[in-house]
Amino acid sequence: MKKGILTLAFLSCLAVTAQNSTSYWQQEANYKMDVDMNVDNFQYTGEQDLEYTNNSPDTLKRVFYHLFYNAFQPGSEMDIRSRTIADPDPRVGARIANLTPAQQGYLRVNTLTMNGKSLQFEEVGTVLEVELAEPILPGETVIFSLKFAGQVPEQIRRAGRNSSEGVALSMVQWFPKMAEYDFEGWHADPYIGREWHGVWGDYDVKINIDKDYILGASGILQNANEIGYGYQDEGVKVKRKKADKLTWHFVAEDVLDFAWAADPEYIHDKRTAADGTVLHFLYKNKPEIKENWKNLQSKTEELLLYFNEHIGPYPWPQYSVIQGGDGGMEYAMLTLITGERNFGSLVGVTAHELAHAWFQHLLATNESKHEWMDEGFTSYISDLAMNEVMDQNQENPFEGSYRSYTRLATSGAEQPQTTHADRYTYNAAYGATAYSKGSVFLSQLGYVIGKENLQKTLKRYYDEWKFKHPTPNDFIRVAEKVSGAELDWYLTDWTRTTNVIDYAIQAVEEEGDQTRVVLIRNGEMPMPVELQVNYNDGTSEEIYIPLQMMRWEKPGFDENQTQEDWAWAYPTYSFMLNKPKSEVSSIEIDSSQMMADVNRKNNVYPKPQQ
Repeated sequence: MKKGILTLAFLSCLAVTAQNSTSYWQQEANYKMDVDMNVDNFQYTGEQDLEYTNNSPDTLKRVFYHLFYNAFQPGSEMDIRSRTIADPDPRVGARIANLTPAQQGYLRVNTLTMNGKSLQFEEVGTVLEVELAEPILPGETVIFSLKFAGQVPEQIRRAGRNSSEGVALSMVQWFPKMAEYDFEGWHADPYIGREWHGVWGDYDVKINIDKDYILGASGILQNANEIGYGYQDEGVKVKRKKADKLTWHFVAEDVLDFAWAADPEYIHDKRTAADGTVLHFLYKNKPEIKENWKNLQSKTEELLLYFNEHIGPYPWPQYSVIQGGDGGMEYAMLTLITGERNFGSLVGVTAHELAHAWFQHLLATNESKHEWMDEGFTSYISDLAMNEVMDQNQENPFEGSYRSYTRLATSGAEQPQTTHADRYTYNAAYGATAYSKGSVFLSQLGYVIGKENLQKTLKRYYDEWKFKHPTPNDFIRVAEKVSGAELDWYLTDWTRTTNVIDYAIQAVEEEGDQTRVVLIRNGEMPMPVELQVNYNDGTSEEIYIPLQMMRWEKPGFDENQTQEDWAWAYPTYSFMLNKPKSEVSSIEIDSSQMMADVNRKNNVYPKPQQ
């Protein structure tokens, strides 16, 4: 008897241990870098100390660094992929293949040590493979020190020099960066042109550059009163050393990366938002864009406050909007955007990239595997923000996303959202899947569980997962806890398959003084169904048919409106209206058009004229 009790107790302990071994953890990487930039030949050298903490339960015997700039060389994976995919990104095309040695990008590690001991390493494209002399144990902190040299490529994709708008330096993905190691192992993906996955940490960066260049960067400038250019405290005279170069010293805490941009013609404006966030704006001194960039500043504050209210507070002390890059791309505490746009476009790209401060830089999904979570969620919330901030007054601000998704779903080119970002057959399919289908995932979830529950879900998601790496399952579990509905089916069908939604009105039949409505599910994806019934006398009623596998009913419908559950395996379903068919003027499935039904022509009665 006692032996049985002891055995049970021992097994219980094992069970607890097993559960605890899968509890959440994340690595930490704190960088200290000193960089010297030569603006004549666009080459730079640097020294880096990386304090790396292994918070995993695993012993690490090797590590990997990203060397992103090596993508900008003829024959790189980015180059070959761009020249072999059916619909190449027009910004890339065959441009990498035609770069001369002086125009190419590279990033080379010359020496590398761990705790003072030299390490063996091999450069493999955009990844540095490093064999450790001694393993890094769970909970151990080590110091990697390296010296590196780089050359800034011609502006092609995100990073580079001499952009099409004349910006000298867009310095993103410019340093040797430790790859992420998480519960799935190492994520040392080659840089082919898509997204990435980063390690949380602090950055202390000094950039030595020609004194005429004005910089914007991730982090807070530590020596503003020496640098000037509008960064100094109000009323303080600049104490600049007489030298050909200035050293800009930035510190950024709790971020995923460090980016910067520089140009001798930047105008630098500052604005302090109502929440205390200091907003920086750096843009070229061109008369034709000044008015738009001045007007952008108040709109950026409005967008910031909108996201604060509808997701959660922006946690860092500043954010910078900087002209540079090749379109719009988010980085830690800043974005680079092309600036020669009409005003609506300028605000729109800022809205999208600023929203990424939440959906990626604060709620940091693995973009390579779940790109729809950052791009789609960002598209969703920025469309809402633009609708309000720009007084667009659209009844459905997601209409464009629904159209784009429907084209994708009926094109024959769709791949599941679980597809790795680099492995889509078509660039267009990737874009529609990540941005449009990702946005519809959220807006349609509002249809499934109700707008109020969706709003609560986003805020709770922020509270539970900020400064972490959430997965799709983490998000849907939050939605389940908020609403009380079972939602695994929604995550599974929408993101892991290409099943489509297609519900139809099959028949409307008179039965005495009542009317039988027969529905059919033509698509494989299940959904709860809402219908609007309009009568000849001008009255109407809403009908709600719960999905059985949700084990839940949506708030807002009383028992007279709510029908029996529809189990997915039954292709047809019928219910009765308490009026004869002659009094029914029309019936429509999903009059809100928030369900992504791929064939709306069969959603209505009477059928529309062909």
